[in-house]
Amino acid sequence: MIHAVRLIYSICWDGLGIMVKAISTTGVLVVKMKDVAELAGVSSAAVSRYLNGGYISADKAERIKQAIELTGYVRSSQARALRTGSTKLIGVIVPKINSESVSRITAGIGQVLGRRGYQMLLANTDNAADRELEYLDLFQNHPVDGIVLVATMITDEHRRAIESCRVPIVLIGQNVEGAACVYHDDYEAAFELGHALAGRVDGKIAYIGVTEEDRAAGYDRRRGFEAGLRAAGNPLDAALIRLGSFTLDSGYGAARELLSVAPDVSFIACATDTMAAGALRAIDEVRGMGEGIHRVSGFGDNAFLRALTGGIPTVHYGYLTSGVEATNMLLNTLDGVEGESGLKTLKLGHQLMNV
Repeated sequence: MIHAVRLIYSICWDGLGIMVKAISTTGVLVVKMKDVAELAGVSSAAVSRYLNGGYISADKAERIKQAIELTGYVRSSQARALRTGSTKLIGVIVPKINSESVSRITAGIGQVLGRRGYQMLLANTDNAADRELEYLDLFQNHPVDGIVLVATMITDEHRRAIESCRVPIVLIGQNVEGAACVYHDDYEAAFELGHALAGRVDGKIAYIGVTEEDRAAGYDRRRGFEAGLRAAGNPLDAALIRLGSFTLDSGYGAARELLSVAPDVSFIACATDTMAAGALRAIDEVRGMGEGIHRVSGFGDNAFLRALTGGIPTVHYGYLTSGVEATNMLLNTLDGVEGESGLKTLKLGHQLMNV
C-alpha cells in the first residue's frame, strides 16, 4: 500500500505536463479518462474496467483509485448512457410539492433510488392534468430510464400516453387497468370510515369531496363513504354534498357555505385532511373554539393536523411504502429481475384512526 501511494505521487509530480494539458482555455480543469490512465501507469481500458466493476489486479486498482482521488476525475453521465444505454435517472411526476402525502411518497422513492444508484428528476404539475401529459412526453424524450407517476386524473389521453410510453412506467395512487400500479383501496377505506362514523355521530352528516375526475380521492372516496353510511342506516343527503379543491381554503369555504344553508349539520366529512382543517376552522368560527375538532373527518392522517388537534377521525395510508414499492417494482424491471417483483398491480392496506 505504501509503495503504491509513493508511485502515484511520483508520477503526479513527474507528469505535470499531463495536468497542464488538461486545463482548458477557460481555466477549468478538465480531467479525462486517459489522464487518469497515464497518471496511474495503466491503459484506458483498465480504468474503464475499474469504473464498471470488471476484473483488474489489486495493484492496478489501487493506483487507479489514487489517481482518481488526486485528479478529481468524474465520469461523464452522457458517456455512460451511450455505453450502457442507461442514465441512472428516473423521472418522477407529482401533483404538488407542498403536500405531506406527496412528501412521504417521494421520500420512499428517494430511499430506493439512492440505495440502488439512481437519481430523481422531479416534476411538479400543480394538479394540472395536462401538465402530467406534458411531463410524460418530456421524460420520454429526455434520457430517463423509467417514470414514476403519482397520478390524479386519468383521462383517455392519459391512458393512451401510458400505453404508448417508451420507457417503463409505474403509477402511484390510481388503479388503471393494463398499467403497473401501486394504490390504496379508497372505496373500501371510505366505506369503513362512513360506517364507523354513522354509529357515533348524532344528527346530519355532510360531505366535502373533490372532482370525481380523480378516481381515487374524488369518486371512490365519496361513493365508499356514501355506501358506508347507507349500510349503517344513515344515508347521505345529496343536498349536503359540496366540492373542494384539495386546499385548506376550499374546505373552509365549502364548510362555511354548508353551515349557512344547513345550520343543523352535526358533522362534516372531507375527502382530505387538508380540507378537513379548513372545515374545522369554519366550525370553530361559527360555533365556538374547540367545536371543530369533534365534528370533522378526513383522509391521509396528516401529521401536522394530528399534532394540533390530537387527531381527528381519518384514514392512514402507507404513502412512504407506496413510494418504496413502486420504485422497487420499476427498478427490478429495469434490472431484468423476473417473477413477482416485475411490473404488476399492488394494493396496499390502510388503517382507520381516531374512530
